[in-house]
Amino acid sequence: MELLVGSVGFFLCFVYDWNRVFWKKKWMSGFFWIGCLCQVYVGVRFIVEAWYSHYSGWLIWLGTAFLFFIGLIYTLFFALPFDSTYCQEADQHKVCRTGIYGVCRHPGIWWFFGCFLCLGGACGSKTAIIYGSVLSFINLLYAWYQDKWIFPEEFSDYRDYQKEVPFLIPVRRR
Repeated sequence: MELLVGSVGFFLCFVYDWNRVFWKKKWMSGFFWIGCLCQVYVGVRFIVEAWYSHYSGWLIWLGTAFLFFIGLIYTLFFALPFDSTYCQEADQHKVCRTGIYGVCRHPGIWWFFGCFLCLGGACGSKTAIIYGSVLSFINLLYAWYQDKWIFPEEFSDYRDYQKEVPFLIPVRRR
C-alpha cells in the first residue's frame, strides 16, 4: 500500500508541474499538495509500523528520520521564496541561488532519501527499506524531470543556473 500511495503522490506532482508550466488548468492546481500528503501518509504508515515492531534501535532511526524530515521541510518550504515557488503561475521568474540552492540544484533529494531510508530502518523490515529506496528513486526521477523539462521553462535564468550549480552533488562555490 505504501509504495502505491507514494507512487501516486509522485505522479500527481509530475502532472502538477507539467500543468503549471504548459496546460495551466485551474482544477489541477491542488495536485502538488495532494502528492505531498501522499508522501506524508507513507511516512506516517512507516512510523506506525515502527511503533508496533519495536525493532532494535527504532527510536534512534526515527529520531534521525525526523532530522532529515526537518531538513526536507526547510529546503522545500523555507529556503525558497514560498509565494513565487508554490502560489504563483510559472512566469519566467528568477531561480533562487542563495543558501543551499547555491551549492546544489536539488538538495531535497538527499533529505528525502535520508528520511525514508531511516523510516524503513525504524521498521526493521527489508520491505520498508526497499519501499523507501524505491520512493527515493522516484523522487530522483522527479527532480531530473523538473531539471530537464519544467524548470528551464519556468525560470528565465535556469539554463545559466544549470551551468553554475551541480544537479545533485553539493559543492561550495567561491
